[in-house]
Amino acid sequence: MFTGIVECVGEIIDIVKDKSNVHITISSDISSELKIDQSVAHDGICLTVIKTDGNNHTVTAIDETLNKTCLGDWIIGQSVNLERCMTLGGRLDGHIVQGHVDCTATCIYIKESNGSWEFRFKYPSEFDGLIISKGSITVNGTSLTVVNPSEGEFSVFIIPYTYHNTKFNQIKVGSLSNLEFDILGKYILKNLTLHKA
Repeated sequence: MFTGIVECVGEIIDIVKDKSNVHITISSDISSELKIDQSVAHDGICLTVIKTDGNNHTVTAIDETLNKTCLGDWIIGQSVNLERCMTLGGRLDGHIVQGHVDCTATCIYIKESNGSWEFRFKYPSEFDGLIISKGSITVNGTSLTVVNPSEGEFSVFIIPYTYHNTKFNQIKVGSLSNLEFDILGKYILKNLTLHKA
C-alpha cells in the first residue's frame, strides 16, 4: 500500500531480460535502506526487491506487468519515481494507492502558467467511469487531483516542488505514463455494476 507521495527519483542502471521476465536495477538515495522482499512503487508499479547492493536495488517484472504498464519501454539512464510502502500509523498525505497500474496514458498537452504546469493525458475511454473532477488519480506513482475530465482525457496541475522532485520535468507531449485509478471508485463502480445485473 502506498500514498502516491514520491520519495525520490532513481536512475535505471541495468536491464536484463530473462525468458519472459525483465530484471531492472535502479540506483537511488533509498536503495541502501531497502531489504529483499520489500515492495517499492516504481513509476507507480508495485515491484518486489529481489537484490540490494549498496546504493542499488533490483526488481523483476513479469509479463502481466509488461503488458499493462510502460515498463517495457524503460531504458538504461531513465529516471523512475520511487516510493516505499506506507507504514501503519503514518500520515496518508496522498491517497490510497496499491501500485497496481490500470493502464497507460499519453501526454497530449503541456502548458506552463505562472509557476505551475498543466499536463493533459489521453487514456482508454473504457476507464471513464473511474475518473471524476477533483477526484484522485496516480500518474507514474504520483498522487494528483483530476482537473477538467472529458471522454478519455483529463488534466492535472503540477506545483514547482512536484515538477522538480518527480519525473514530471521529463514528460513530453507523446510520452507514456502509468495510471492507477482510485481504488474507492473501482469498488463503487463494481458494486453498481453488480446491482444493475
